[in-house]
Amino acid sequence: MSKEQSYVLKAWEVTVRKTQQAKKRANSVFGTVSVSPHTDNDTSTDENDDDTSTNRSSLEEFYHAERVLPNGDYYTGQWYDSFPHGHGKYLWTDGCMYIGDWYNGKTMGNGKFGWPSGATYEGEFKSGYMDGTGTYTGPSGDAYKGQWVMNLKHGHGVKSFANGDAYDGEWRRGLQEGHGRYQWSDGCHYTGEWKNGTIYGKGSFVWTNGNRYDGCWDEGFPRGNGTYKWDDGSFYVGNWSKDPEEMNGTYYPSGNEGNLEWDPKDLFDNLSEYTICSGERVPMLPSQKKLAVWNSSKRIEKPRRVSVDGRVSVGVDRAFEKMNMWGNETGEEGTDLRKELDAELMRLEAEGIQSLKSSPVPMKLPKAGRKQGETISKGHRNYDLMLNLQLGIRHSVGRQAPAASLDLKPSAFDPKDKIWRRFPREGTKYTPPHQSTEFKWKDYCPLVFRSLRKLFKVDPADYMLSICGDDALRELSSPGKSGSFFYLTNDDRYMIKTMKKSETKVLLRMLAAYYNHVRAFENSLVIRFFGLHCVRLNGPTQKKVRFVIMGNLFCSKYSVHRIFDLKGSSLGRTTDKPESEIDSNTILKDRDLSFIFRLQKAWYQEFTRQIDKDCEFLEQERIMDYSLLVGIHFRESSVAGDLIPSGAKTPIGESDEEACHHPSRWASIRLGTNMPARAERTVRKSSDSEFELVGEPTGEFYEVVLIFGIIDILQDYDISKKLEHAYKSIQYDPSSISAVDPKQYSRRFRDFIFKAFTDDN
Repeated sequence: MSKEQSYVLKAWEVTVRKTQQAKKRANSVFGTVSVSPHTDNDTSTDENDDDTSTNRSSLEEFYHAERVLPNGDYYTGQWYDSFPHGHGKYLWTDGCMYIGDWYNGKTMGNGKFGWPSGATYEGEFKSGYMDGTGTYTGPSGDAYKGQWVMNLKHGHGVKSFANGDAYDGEWRRGLQEGHGRYQWSDGCHYTGEWKNGTIYGKGSFVWTNGNRYDGCWDEGFPRGNGTYKWDDGSFYVGNWSKDPEEMNGTYYPSGNEGNLEWDPKDLFDNLSEYTICSGERVPMLPSQKKLAVWNSSKRIEKPRRVSVDGRVSVGVDRAFEKMNMWGNETGEEGTDLRKELDAELMRLEAEGIQSLKSSPVPMKLPKAGRKQGETISKGHRNYDLMLNLQLGIRHSVGRQAPAASLDLKPSAFDPKDKIWRRFPREGTKYTPPHQSTEFKWKDYCPLVFRSLRKLFKVDPADYMLSICGDDALRELSSPGKSGSFFYLTNDDRYMIKTMKKSETKVLLRMLAAYYNHVRAFENSLVIRFFGLHCVRLNGPTQKKVRFVIMGNLFCSKYSVHRIFDLKGSSLGRTTDKPESEIDSNTILKDRDLSFIFRLQKAWYQEFTRQIDKDCEFLEQERIMDYSLLVGIHFRESSVAGDLIPSGAKTPIGESDEEACHHPSRWASIRLGTNMPARAERTVRKSSDSEFELVGEPTGEFYEVVLIFGIIDILQDYDISKKLEHAYKSIQYDPSSISAVDPKQYSRRFRDFIFKAFTDDN
């Protein structure tokens, strides 16, 4: 219930106490809330009914309703404030049906959802989603019993397939992941580790004839060390691979002679017959169903529809409509009562009973900033440097190289592993002629960065086209605090940063640990590095320009409306711009933060685990001064530019971006990339609260998409930072300054981030 409606109901109570006429009228009002043509005949003037009427008008909000809605939907059950609330049955015109618990128009609690195909789900619901423990039975015989999160199998569950296969184990975002047992209809079974719905990791496959394979797997086939055993006791031990050149091992016969002519490749042919059944797709999801439970005071013939998950998607292209809660379709009685209640509200406000002073100012959609950067065209001071950079990248990425294995030798990480190449204007055997100045080009640890690009699934052709294509780079208008310059590719996919020598040394020193970390944790939030290079310009100074190529965190189909750079320190951590100059490109800081970000529970758990792992890695490498860069996309706004809270009950249209929050796309979301969440607005207790980084929650929520990652990871705790810490500690609280020991920095950073982000209970 919104604040406005709660105040109306308070005033309504006062009015009811004054006159019996108001009590009768109130019954009429709340008897015609629905958009259905149904009318309630409970306006009896019998004196014996006065007590009942009074109790009901005194906000006994639950009552039984039976509605045939204008679009043909049917509902019977408990009703409250224009929504199903309590236990009830809703039947849609397409044949879908839900019987169970409701809460303010959302399926919440235990219930049963049925599809016209014959499929059913019986179990727990949360905010419209199948969420908790439940059983889904498909029309063809598929059945799943276990844990659900936002319509997807997540946790432990047992699934039996229509073809006779069965799986019992862990699920993650709708796919088998973790430990589980899969049995085929012929009796063969696999027990072990899974990833993304495929056999991956360590496990055992057992055939019905008694033979078995125990070892490592990759995408459903043996890969790495493993042992194949026959039922007679003989076995084969070795390294397994689909590539015959990588396959090797030793056969150990049992006492009985046999299997000597066996070819290990036969195992792969046999396993290719054992595929993992994908099962049936769930038809129309419960959270996609709409409830025709709202009415427009202007367009009675077109009822508003609200999703079963409680979200009213709001765009910018529909006229403002209000719920008709003030009487019948003519609105005559309702208008009189509303005038009376408005007068009562004015009196209450004058007496100080109703006060909204503590409510924060309504939020506006932030101003859109201009496209960042100045295009580097001919005549620009860095035009030749850009050409040199593009020539060098084209040479480095385009030259032929053997297929890189992700298992690198220690020598690949040696800082001395670098390649110098001269680029004269006339060209050489290895370099093309060009119009720029002569320069020398250096590649640092080329094999490592080639492997990183492969690990990050970067296509070499696309990479080269983004940086070295016909479109020029863009130089950001001002250098960063470190004095480095930043360049963006025209497609915004990559950012190029000039590096100080000290930063280059730090990256080379930690490169092996960085490589192992991002390889071990594919959802790592640390910034992605794709290349480290140096250009030495010709001339008397022989100037060297070092630069690193990184992924641009905010290259997304969603426009970023607000950016926060969060460290967990308070000293100097606020923007110096007035509110009128802040736009979508402004980078706000810790003390500017006015939200708590609420992630879906499973994502929050993964978020906290990854933050811990990333911070442990940075702490071990003696890195500090990093930050979590957070971009916010607000999903719902009005024509006037007002942000629409997610709990708003006045729909004005549907957002084109609603699909980003839908569970059908949940499995494709990567941690930190296009993540649906709710942002709860906060307010600080006092304007001079120096150390209060996270304010008090207000209960005002906004549907958002979050993009975030850890940046600036090349500052180690060197002598300059130690001196900075000592100097500032004399003037300020040591806990408030950014330059602190890496261990303390990591602990403070995590403490703050885990307050700014929480699970959405």
